[in-house]
Amino acid sequence: MEGQENPTDSWWQKIKSQSAKFMERIESDVEAAKKFLSTLTSDERWGLMVAFEEAQPSMFSQLVAEAPDWVEWMA
Repeated sequence: MEGQENPTDSWWQKIKSQSAKFMERIESDVEAAKKFLSTLTSDERWGLMVAFEEAQPSMFSQLVAEAPDWVEWMA
């Protein structure tokens, strides 16, 4: 409806913001990144990884190469 915020857009903006925080943690420490992920819901974790891959594809590739078990963090 006109004038109302779409909840999906709001959720996606939140995820993009969290993705930026996640990228900062990945750069400094994988364990810190895992701890950060543990504070999110499953949907938020997966959304964050999608946003991370879209925003920083080379950094995402580096994460996958250095931590191939990253999918286990999502549980």
